[in-house]
Amino acid sequence: MKLKKNTHRKKLNILFISIILLVFGIILTVFFKYRNGIEISDRTGAVIPDKANISIGRAHQTATRNGIKEWSLDAASADYMTEKNQAVFKDLSLTFFLKDRTKVYVTADRGLLKTDSNDMEISNNVVVKYSRYKLRCESLYYEHKKRIIVANVPVNITGDSFQLVADAMSLNLNTNRTLFEGKVKGTFRGGISL
Repeated sequence: MKLKKNTHRKKLNILFISIILLVFGIILTVFFKYRNGIEISDRTGAVIPDKANISIGRAHQTATRNGIKEWSLDAASADYMTEKNQAVFKDLSLTFFLKDRTKVYVTADRGLLKTDSNDMEISNNVVVKYSRYKLRCESLYYEHKKRIIVANVPVNITGDSFQLVADAMSLNLNTNRTLFEGKVKGTFRGGISL
């Protein structure tokens, strides 16, 4: 009888040790697969540009002058290059604040901010919304010191009662005046054309 108990007890001990070793093996396997998975995803994840000192997702930046907010920028990602005094933003949304408390909204696929001057180059699918007007172009430039937005490429502006196309355009955010240059064509509701 004692022999049966010892045999039974040995079988139970072997079973428990086998279960513990199996669980331990599963944990190690999961750990190493998880660790290798992390390493793979790090290598195939977001590519940091060679010259970027800092790359971040979800960026927000605001420019103020004399305590007054002049513009605010949000982007899906940013790459800062301190040696060049530049930041490259992707999928950006930019808001300019005017003196009369109105706002000019800009969206684009890409933006380059010169961090020493706050000047910006905005490109790819640029859309500017101001009041009831919408401007579309491929690139524009913002000069922070003068607070001027310049598009040296064709622009298409639409409003409630008109559509206007011009070779170039500049918008002075201090005076709220827009200048169209080059070949300018327009259609106004009621059949009037330029």
